[in-house]
Amino acid sequence: MRRRALASLAVWAAVIVPLSAGAQALPPPRPPSGSVLRAPGDFARIGDPTARAAAIFVEAGKVLQHPRCLNCHPDGDRPTQGIGYPHQPPVQRGDDGLGVSAMRCTTCHQAVNFEPARVPGNAKWRLAPASMAWQRRSLVEICALLKHDPLVGWAWSPGGYREPAPGTQADFGALIRAWADAGAACPAR
Repeated sequence: MRRRALASLAVWAAVIVPLSAGAQALPPPRPPSGSVLRAPGDFARIGDPTARAAAIFVEAGKVLQHPRCLNCHPDGDRPTQGIGYPHQPPVQRGDDGLGVSAMRCTTCHQAVNFEPARVPGNAKWRLAPASMAWQRRSLVEICALLKHDPLVGWAWSPGGYREPAPGTQADFGALIRAWADAGAACPAR
């Protein structure tokens, strides 16, 4: 099995790496105009704590429903990539969220990004548990699922040509803290 996986990787590397060897490094993407997160203080004028918490969670939802996060929170056994198109190669979740024996996530995704082939990386790369699927779910449903999910800071500095999640990880953390402090109410719709 391992020999087969290594052979697949060798074929992949033989095709992809030479194609990208002459490519110039791409500049980091500019954050899209809607990528800034409002600060928790921006919600202070909302007097009702439940309404304030729900409004804060809606703002945090910009991160939770961004493709950078949704790609690894699929509603099935296959992740997506980019802006939500099916992952290529067509990998599957596997029992441990790290792929199936012939195509483990770490076959391509290493501890760091591999920019010549545009393959993102992180030492803890894996799919979110199936119970934390966010794709095709509303913020109300995500809020109900979200008890404690350690978001990976990689989403805010994915490297290369990848669009980062909105704001910064610190901004998002401040929103979540403010949401919790305001009563952790979920939006009505």
